[in-house]
Amino acid sequence: VQLQASGGGLVQPGGSLRLSCAASGSIFSINFMDWYCQAPGKQRELVATITSDGSTNYADSVKGRFTISRDNAKNTVYLQMNSLKPEDTAVYYCNVVDSDCDDYWGQGTLVTVSS
Repeated sequence: VQLQASGGGLVQPGGSLRLSCAASGSIFSINFMDWYCQAPGKQRELVATITSDGSTNYADSVKGRFTISRDNAKNTVYLQMNSLKPEDTAVYYCNVVDSDCDDYWGQGTLVTVSS
């Protein structure tokens, strides 16, 4: 199973970005799709998660600004990031957990929020 993340880049404070992550390979059924972030010198932390039935959960720091969504037909998860702040600067990783509780990680995409 491979996860290909894209959409990161440099954006000014207050701007928006949309991250995408597509899963491919021998993956039968996906349960959870998540986004994590890891800022320099910090531990990786959960940003948002979405279940197979569309239920979502967010870290307090991004509630009201980020939206996670998924396209089950394409095995793709998205993260719409609005009102970005400098403290959102991090490498963002997608994570997928399948029905066998095996999890897979994407390669990470860098988001830099700076003027």
